[in-house]
Amino acid sequence: MEAGIIVLWILAAVLVGGGVAGLVLPVLPGPPMIFVGLVLAAWAEDFAHVGSYTIAVLALLAMIAVSVDFLAGVFGAKHFGASRRSMLGAAVGAFIGLFFGIPGIVFGPFIGAVIGELSVRKDLLYAGIAGLGAWLGLAVGIAAKVAIGFVMIGLFLIIRFIN
Repeated sequence: MEAGIIVLWILAAVLVGGGVAGLVLPVLPGPPMIFVGLVLAAWAEDFAHVGSYTIAVLALLAMIAVSVDFLAGVFGAKHFGASRRSMLGAAVGAFIGLFFGIPGIVFGPFIGAVIGELSVRKDLLYAGIAGLGAWLGLAVGIAAKVAIGFVMIGLFLIIRFIN
């Protein structure tokens, strides 16, 4: 195996692995990383097993995953009456929560959304409801992103090993 192909495989593995982590960590663009990693893996084999049709489907899935993630957060926030500051607070809370492990990842978006909403309105009950909506929207978005990310990987592997 020549050095260039080995480098492509290593890059593909790093990107797909990082992309899987990015499915739940908001600081990494999971689906796009998985997509680029899978394209590099197909390229390493000179697109012998995975062709342009599969690559197009994977690109579409990556775009859907990013869109659903964003739209779920917005829908959850709007459904529960959260302000833009609440959504911004949820994103900041999710980022800061990364440094506190699993509890931070779970509670960071909620706390951030509540703080963001309190900066707009001083009603704690309303801020809590808006925070819950923002958190639920983010949770649904992450769940959809995880599902689509694993569908992308599964589709690639099925096509790769069938052909």
